[in-house]
Amino acid sequence: MRTPSTAQLRAAIEVLNLLSERIVNNAANSVVQLPDTRLGDDFAARTEARTIDQTTGIQTVTAQLEEWRNELTEQRRHCVPHRV
Repeated sequence: MRTPSTAQLRAAIEVLNLLSERIVNNAANSVVQLPDTRLGDDFAARTEARTIDQTTGIQTVTAQLEEWRNELTEQRRHCVPHRV
């Protein structure tokens, strides 16, 4: 497996952030449309819990990608050839 470039990692991070935003927006739209009943409240609670789980997972992966990108950036700084 080839190591991705920092630009590729940045793009992946951006896509994951957009996915997280989409999940939150879709959940909010779903909850708004629910009836004001006990069943609606139960479904809203499950939707909120699922949304939190999904976005937390995305945030974890995003943090790992950011760390990897930072490591690659640091490695490239140290590997810059010295020209005479």
